[in-house]
Amino acid sequence: MDKKRNVAFIGLGTMGYPMAGHLSKSGLVNLRVFNRTIEKATKWSQEYDGEICLSLEQAVTEADVVITCTGRDEDMLEIVLSDNGMYPHLKEGSVFIDHTTTSFKLAKQLNQSLQSKDIAFIDAPVSGGEAGAINGVLSVMAGGDYSELERNSLLVESYSKNISYMGESGYGQLAKMVNQICIAGLLQGLSEGLLFAEAENIDMDSLLSAISGGAAQSWQMVNRGHTMHKREFDFGFAIKWMVKDLGYCIDQAKDNETNLPFTKEVYDRYVNLIDKGHKYSDTSALMLFDELNN
Repeated sequence: MDKKRNVAFIGLGTMGYPMAGHLSKSGLVNLRVFNRTIEKATKWSQEYDGEICLSLEQAVTEADVVITCTGRDEDMLEIVLSDNGMYPHLKEGSVFIDHTTTSFKLAKQLNQSLQSKDIAFIDAPVSGGEAGAINGVLSVMAGGDYSELERNSLLVESYSKNISYMGESGYGQLAKMVNQICIAGLLQGLSEGLLFAEAENIDMDSLLSAISGGAAQSWQMVNRGHTMHKREFDFGFAIKWMVKDLGYCIDQAKDNETNLPFTKEVYDRYVNLIDKGHKYSDTSALMLFDELNN
């Protein structure tokens, strides 16, 4: 990359805040950032270098690359295509990279809308959670124009450890859906296994050490097994976001006629936990379902 490019980063939430920070520290770009609540942007500017913008128009005007990391389909529709959205101000020939976990349908809609302005769209949801974002080791699943992804890989690599190209537009989101389906299953299995162990009064340190070295090992077991046993859930990926993600999975499964009974059961359990006050608890709080419903 011969010269610094103008980059706008939109969304300084749990994930976007450190991601934009890594991009700032990379020295690769002239960075502008925007967040709907100015307090968060002001706090960010005290830690990192970058121009704080008070409007989407200011942030994206003349940007060679626009990177977004927001919450839901509704957020993306608002900031891109609403009356006060960024769409009219996007530079023709620029690149739009969306790290939000959205529906497949929205990724296709955004791609189609942006194509009419000769803007390359890359749907690039991430995995790795808040810790992965803070440490700059996220995994990125990308769909869209491969050559544009290659051209912008250095930017994405500033906050990720690997980038996997999944195919045409929307396939990044489909890969993230598979990721979330698998995590839901892992957490349900881990919850049941730990509850079984507790009922038999098995020493948890010894047990987790033993089974973490074998075929049952998973990231969830290594990083959440001990905290689940201690009933510590005030950290990590909030249940409210998993419900959103699994909802996209279930909707997409209707279109491709996949039967997801296990995923639907876990989804319902999470909705129940939200109703019982665990909206912001880590997804490993799935372990509490039986205790709260007996």
